[in-house]
Amino acid sequence: MKKILVFVFSILMILYMGTLGYLYLFQEKLIFFPQKLEKNYQFNFAQNYQEINIKTYDQKMLNGLLFKADSSKGLVFYLHGNAGSLSSWGKVAKTYTDLNYDVFMLDYPGFGKSEGTIVSLKQLYRDLQTAYDEMLKRYEESKIIVLGYSMGTGLAAYLAATNHPKLLILLAPYYSLTDMMKYRYPLLPDFILRYKIETDQYIQACKMPIVIFHGDQDQVIYYGSSLKLKRLFKKQDVLITLTGKGHDGMTNNLDYKMELSKVLQRGLKNVYQGLQSSK
Repeated sequence: MKKILVFVFSILMILYMGTLGYLYLFQEKLIFFPQKLEKNYQFNFAQNYQEINIKTYDQKMLNGLLFKADSSKGLVFYLHGNAGSLSSWGKVAKTYTDLNYDVFMLDYPGFGKSEGTIVSLKQLYRDLQTAYDEMLKRYEESKIIVLGYSMGTGLAAYLAATNHPKLLILLAPYYSLTDMMKYRYPLLPDFILRYKIETDQYIQACKMPIVIFHGDQDQVIYYGSSLKLKRLFKKQDVLITLTGKGHDGMTNNLDYKMELSKVLQRGLKNVYQGLQSSK
C-alpha cells in the first residue's frame, strides 16, 4: 500500500511540475489572445482616422490608429485589453472624440497588423514607450491622458509612472497580475508568473491625478482590486464605482460616459473636489 501511495504521489508531482513548466514557458498564450490582421486589411470606422506605423528598437513595426476630434483639447493614449485587435477596439474612440479629445490606440506586438510577438514584459514596456515618444512629437505631454482598459490598466499605470501625462484613467484595473493569479489560481506559486505587472507599485509613483472606474459586478477582474488600489490613493485620486456594471462594454455604459464627461470638463484641478462633492 505504501509503495502505491508513493507511486501515485510521484505521478502527481511529475504532472504538477510539468504543468508549472508549461505555464512558465508558454504563459503568453494564456495571457494574450491576439487577433491577427493582414497587412492590407482596411479598417472600417464611422469617423476619420490616420493609420500610424511605429518602428520599435528591434526593427519591428507596431500599428496604431489616431482618431481626430473636431476641436481637440488633447490626446487620449488608449491601451486596450488582452484580446482582439484595433478592428474592434477602434470603435470605442468615438466616446472620447465626442468629448473633444483625439485618441491614439496601439496594437501590441502580434496583435492586428503589429509585427512580432510578446516575449517579455521588458519588451512590451519598451514598445509602449516607443509609441508614447512618437505621440510626444505631436502633442504636448501636458495635454496627454493615458487610459488603460482591463489588461491595459497595468500597462497604462507603468507608462504614466515613468512619464508625465496630465491624467491617468484606469477602467477595471487589477491590483497586480500576481494578485489576480492568486485570486483565480491560489495553488500556483508566485514565481511561475513572468508578467508581474504591478499596478499597485506603479500608481504610487504617479504624480498626476488618477481616476479609476470599476463595475461592482465585474466577474473578470474582481471589484475588490480597485478597493485595494484605493488604499494607495493620493488626495486628488478617485474611484468611481459603476453600480451593477460588469466587465464588458464599459465604454458604452451611460453612467461611465456621464462621469467621464465630468472628469474631462471640470479641469484637472477640480477632478477630486468635484467628484467628491457630487457623491
